[in-house]
Amino acid sequence: MPELPEVETIAKRLRPALAGQRIERAQVFWARTIALPSAAAFTRRLRGQSIESVGRRGKYLLFSLSSGDVLITHLRMTGDFTLAEAPKGAPHDPYVRVRFALNGGRELWFTDVRKFGRMALTNDPDEVLGHLGPEPLSRQFTPARLAGILSGRSTPIKPLLLNQALIAGLGNIYADEALHYAGVHPRRPAGSLTSKEIARLHAGIRFVLRKGIRLGGSTLADFRFRDPFGNPGKMQEEFVVYHDPRREQKICPRCGTRVTHLVIAQRSAHFCPGCQR
Repeated sequence: MPELPEVETIAKRLRPALAGQRIERAQVFWARTIALPSAAAFTRRLRGQSIESVGRRGKYLLFSLSSGDVLITHLRMTGDFTLAEAPKGAPHDPYVRVRFALNGGRELWFTDVRKFGRMALTNDPDEVLGHLGPEPLSRQFTPARLAGILSGRSTPIKPLLLNQALIAGLGNIYADEALHYAGVHPRRPAGSLTSKEIARLHAGIRFVLRKGIRLGGSTLADFRFRDPFGNPGKMQEEFVVYHDPRREQKICPRCGTRVTHLVIAQRSAHFCPGCQR
């Protein structure tokens, strides 16, 4: 599932291309993609609106519109956006679920092979985003804030980092990388981390997310992320512990120990037994 760096990559690359563009019409080919309002109201309300900015909150992509509405998209497992020249007739891609015709002859397609992605059109973004925790790259996300999130919790640290109500945007890949950076075992009770470990974890979260954004996200064999212009990410070339145990063996570059894979609270975790005791 796309995490913060992948969604931020999409937002960054769509922003200059879409700012000021008018939506001439929208077509919905899979009605369940639209979570709010109805598909008919969605297309009617979008007609003629201009895109003022493209942003991100957690793993959600945000299109701010001229009326004050915000189009909020959660890509889920296989959702993707493609910016293309308008074809003659229907889009050639059979997985296009929503099609936006823009002024100037281009189109924005939302494709989704597994149909899990969702869109909401609202003038109150909090009704969709209000449950989210702090942004990990914001000034408000300090080591003290992280310490407050972890304090008194017996939950293993790995699944806690994936809780979007506590920290917005982290997912499996970047949580594994951040925990290795900090030298923290993924099964450690969250409340047991020392102040030094919390400071290292805070630094690790920010380091791996910024690196992921700089490298354009991650593109894997079973996570075929592409930006809106078809370019893959490069973060996978820099993974320290995250890997697919079905396809490869990973050795920790820090200590030379074989990376271990396990399941915690029904989520996979990759860690180095040498560095993360």
